[in-house]
Amino acid sequence: MVIVNYGRQTLIEDSAGNLVRCVARRGLEQIVCGDEVEWLQTGSQEGVVEKLAPRRSVLNRADSGNKLHPLVANFDQLIIEAAQEPALDLSLLDKYTIAAELAHTAALIVVNKSDLLTPDARSEIVAQLGDYTALGYGVLFTSALHNTGIEAFADCLSGRTSILVGQSGVGKSSLINRLLPDRGITVGRLSTASGLGRHTTTATTLYHLTCGGRLIDSPGVRDFRLGEVSATELGSGFREFRPYLGQCRFNDCRHVSEPGCAVLAALAAGQISARRMESYRRLLT
Repeated sequence: MVIVNYGRQTLIEDSAGNLVRCVARRGLEQIVCGDEVEWLQTGSQEGVVEKLAPRRSVLNRADSGNKLHPLVANFDQLIIEAAQEPALDLSLLDKYTIAAELAHTAALIVVNKSDLLTPDARSEIVAQLGDYTALGYGVLFTSALHNTGIEAFADCLSGRTSILVGQSGVGKSSLINRLLPDRGITVGRLSTASGLGRHTTTATTLYHLTCGGRLIDSPGVRDFRLGEVSATELGSGFREFRPYLGQCRFNDCRHVSEPGCAVLAALAAGQISARRMESYRRLLT
């Protein structure tokens, strides 16, 4: 399994738990954290990745030219971390939940720094997240500083491979340090095994949790691009659209203004949030 990818160099963990520094055979597609690979030993703790196993799930991120690049693979759950500061970005939350749906994985929203919330501020965030809780997405409040909600968070991670994503500044590192009190030792081990002498915070890294799960830490972002997705794909990424998909008058309905659209009828009946519908229209390409 790929633990961390440093670009041209990859650090993998073999079936015995040993860390091996590898390079990829020429011609292989981009290898990412979480990938399962076949490798050939070429020296002491060194090797060449020969083959990439089929991925069970993948999180793609588009660049400024809308070209998709894989970020992580083989995860079961997308953890979207947020906080009051930086301000809650509902557009970003929509894109991450859509990505989770398209990858056929679970999604959980974690609001960190809950110790800084006044009762009114907490109520406001609960209201803002109402669209997601109504759709069945879990919401958990945590405080890395006060160790609040950490046990409940660990329970959500147990037995799963989860990726932690979110804006820069929401306290991802502090939250991970609560889950992994010996993270510094782990980072040092990875740095030594990689031969780089240091561990960059820009590298997506997989950690083993004491609760039995795995957590992939992804660098904080300002934005997350889905890239070009068809109306059919985008619609399936909105959980609330699914009961109505396939019921429209036209097979190629884009759910914008077409007559006989079942999704628009559901919107008019209050079964679909107007805010989420507007989010769908903004993302539609």
